[in-house]
Amino acid sequence: MIKGQAKYHLGQVVRHRRFPFRGVVFDVDPKFSNTDEWYEAIPPENRPRKDQPYYHLLAENAHSYYVAYVSEQNLLPDESGEPVGHPDVASLFGDFSEGRYPLQFQLN
Repeated sequence: MIKGQAKYHLGQVVRHRRFPFRGVVFDVDPKFSNTDEWYEAIPPENRPRKDQPYYHLLAENAHSYYVAYVSEQNLLPDESGEPVGHPDVASLFGDFSEGRYPLQFQLN
């Protein structure tokens, strides 16, 4: 059964439940929408369900910036109150305020 609503929203800062990275949500898929190769590369014991929202993040860890694709079950709200340093944040969002980024573009 597919959930009807995403838990996290565009511009929200989240962190991974198990791995040391965080990021800003810039897109949401209502269910898994990546390749089978990507999914099969995840060890079976760690594979998230496909029937849940998946989030595209402008992500960062202690060493780099990148784009991540993460299932809802593997995310938590980031409570640090710190902005994300990913260089592409400014092209999509306004200034960080009150723990989130406002959208800098119009949605269709």
